[in-house]
Amino acid sequence: MAMPADKVLDALRASLKETDRLRRRNRQLTASSWEPIAIVGMGCRFPGGVNNPEELWDLVAAEGDAITGFPEDRGWEAVLSGTETTYVRTGGFVQDAPRFDPGFFGISPREALAMDPQQRLLLEVTWETLEQAGIDPAALRGSSTGVFAGGTNSGYGVSVAGIEGTEGYMLTGGLTAVISGRISYTLGLEGPAVTVDTACSSALVALHLACQSLRSQECSMALAGAVTVLANPDSFADFAEQGGLAADGRCKAFAGAADGIGWSEGAGMFLLERLSDARRNGHPVLAVIRGSAVNQDGASNGLSAPNGPAQQRVIRAALSNARLSPTEVDAVEAHGTGTVLGDPIEAQAILAAYGRDRTSERPLWLGSVKSNLGHTGAAAGAAGLIKMVQALRHQQLPRTLHVDEPTPRVDWSAGEVRLLTDSRPWVPDAGGATGKARLRRAGVSAFGISGTNAHVIVEEAPAEATAAVEGDAPQGAAPELKVLTGPGTAWLVSSRTAGGLAAQAERLAGFSARTADLDPVDVGWSLATTRSQFEHRAVVIGTGRDELTAGLTALATGAPASGLVSGAIPAGGGSGRT
Repeated sequence: MAMPADKVLDALRASLKETDRLRRRNRQLTASSWEPIAIVGMGCRFPGGVNNPEELWDLVAAEGDAITGFPEDRGWEAVLSGTETTYVRTGGFVQDAPRFDPGFFGISPREALAMDPQQRLLLEVTWETLEQAGIDPAALRGSSTGVFAGGTNSGYGVSVAGIEGTEGYMLTGGLTAVISGRISYTLGLEGPAVTVDTACSSALVALHLACQSLRSQECSMALAGAVTVLANPDSFADFAEQGGLAADGRCKAFAGAADGIGWSEGAGMFLLERLSDARRNGHPVLAVIRGSAVNQDGASNGLSAPNGPAQQRVIRAALSNARLSPTEVDAVEAHGTGTVLGDPIEAQAILAAYGRDRTSERPLWLGSVKSNLGHTGAAAGAAGLIKMVQALRHQQLPRTLHVDEPTPRVDWSAGEVRLLTDSRPWVPDAGGATGKARLRRAGVSAFGISGTNAHVIVEEAPAEATAAVEGDAPQGAAPELKVLTGPGTAWLVSSRTAGGLAAQAERLAGFSARTADLDPVDVGWSLATTRSQFEHRAVVIGTGRDELTAGLTALATGAPASGLVSGAIPAGGGSGRT
């Protein structure tokens, strides 16, 4: 029996509607798989007294060299006095890396002693990353924010094993898995928490996984980064035995005088968000991750030896993921360790992947932050990416140090690639026939001794991405800025301890003193709405930057000042006391 015509038409209409819905859904899924990822916050600690991304840029722009003698606050003297191995005793070290304020994070002193300093350092840097993004860390509790952290076993546990008070904490204190898990637990984050160990490529591999997680909507925001703390001098001894250490402890990336690695340490963290979400939430976009890729050397000429064809493949895969051609990238922040074997292989891979079809007027510019900092191990890719984000923001490509001449082991005529032996302005390309300036972009590479390679394409933030958009902001978004009027401005600072309050005041006073275009009202709003409020508090009132800075200086030194009120709120609430 034939179906009535009207029912046939209804069935066809329903089928067409469903087909149209599936097409739209397929387009949405395809678009989300390519969506750029915004970097909305960064934090770091590196050698040379670098405590934030701005100080890293200051070091690099000033052509600073952060390599020093061995630290004197880690007990290495006793270890070194009993060894017969002779090796260079210089490297890059984070100031006060052994120090930690456990009470700030609600951790007991005993547990803190058993914690790998890598857990401690990355926890601090993560907090600073969120604050730099203008997000109160407490606002993310219960959110689907993910944590992707790179790190390796530091060997710290051996030095504290058996110390009274560490019993029961050694397992969680030493597991690399807890590097990420500690962050999620402390901040109450419920997205994925993954620790990545691919040795020197860990940071960029972690970032690649974070981007994938965001695009698949597995998490709403993602923290991605890595950490390396040299808890003992073993890595220096091991590489000395292999003849892999630079004689002066410095990485001479792509230089004729390159003679080995200079070991270093550090931590870097990024707060990532889908670009569409960052725009909707009104979060400032520092730069955009356009694409990334990860691969492996496979069966090459040695487990720890770099593989040129694999490096070419990972670069091309990242460009494909970014939907860009090689000529649309201006510079590459290379792995550039300064080894006689690795640098020529990497340079030849870059020449093959990026150097073709370019003109001498627009070569690819090549550099490495390892010439400033040394090789920061698992955190190396984070250091390189922070440097390039800052280079984009400052429109400057900084010089690579310690280059007597480009290494003669490379045929530099095989492509248009130039080593950054001098700092140069990073100006946008005019855009050809369209007349529209092309966005500036850079590639960042990291290659692990494990054979795992990573490459990331970073792009300057689109101008419209920094503007707040109307609409309801989800959890973690910055509150709406209100216009404040009146005779003065209030700056609020707080900390868990009186000493911490003074230190916060000192840091803010220093920032105020060196920032010429600072807007006191904007700073006051940010301090009041985007920072956690702790028990010890103070408010400084002034009519301008000079008065506010003077009040902060008085708070930092314990001196009285007009316009300054300080006090403490008892744990659990209640009235404060001045």
